[in-house]
Amino acid sequence: MAITAALVKELRERTGAGMMECKKALVETDGDIDAAIEQMRKSGMAKADKKAGRAASEGLLGIKTSDDNKTAVIVEINSETDFVSKGDAFKEFVANVTDLVLAEKPADLDALLAAKLPSGSTVEDTRKELIAQLGENMSVRRFEIIDAKGQVAVYSHGSRIGVIVDVEGGDAELGKDLAMHIAASRPICVDESSVPQAELDKEKEIYTAQAQESGKPAEIIEKMVQGRIKKFLKEITLLGQPFVKDPDQTVEKLLKDKNASVVSFVRLEVGEGIEKKQENFADEVMAQVKG
Repeated sequence: MAITAALVKELRERTGAGMMECKKALVETDGDIDAAIEQMRKSGMAKADKKAGRAASEGLLGIKTSDDNKTAVIVEINSETDFVSKGDAFKEFVANVTDLVLAEKPADLDALLAAKLPSGSTVEDTRKELIAQLGENMSVRRFEIIDAKGQVAVYSHGSRIGVIVDVEGGDAELGKDLAMHIAASRPICVDESSVPQAELDKEKEIYTAQAQESGKPAEIIEKMVQGRIKKFLKEITLLGQPFVKDPDQTVEKLLKDKNASVVSFVRLEVGEGIEKKQENFADEVMAQVKG
């Protein structure tokens, strides 16, 4: 069968692959476009597997809330370069996966990867097809879902930092301010009671070792350690931090004045924890808040 330009064009539109790859697939399948698509998908899976070991630390965050503002989801999908993450195909994938998480609320990452997108393909198969199409590794890294007791507020700093916060009481402006504060100040939990014991033990061990070098008596060392622990807790808890828009008051005082409380929050930053030099996007948020 003759391989016409129109046939190649149709295959390109349906797969997003390059012209020569489409022509080759059509030649090998004697012009059967469906067989060519299946062959290209299989080939794409193989290419994706070969790229699986390459670090993917760029990418985008997707955030979406339900119509009643009671549920919000955030998804991180990574690529190797920001060039790919800025492309329409990657952005569409992130948007579709985010919509899927909000609609289906998968139990874990495996369930998300196995779930089907509107195209009929699973998230995992679509990911591999995109790897073959765009030529670099990608990963659906993580997602979080908050079903609010109060109302959800969200904030995105570009597509690099995303925050969801569940606020009871207050108003929409307070929710946005809290979300921006969390983006800039990086608290790890709401209050002292939420701090993991392992985190406290680790810090206490470090502070004790440092204090012992002073050669002071044990009771003085204990007071020094307790003082440092207290300072540490104020730095990492949302309620203990100075509010970014008004550092003379803590977030705890702000909430009391507004007759509001924070139930929970999620803060994700693209690529955090992945071995690669990171830009300090939290500082950008802080500058934006103060500016």
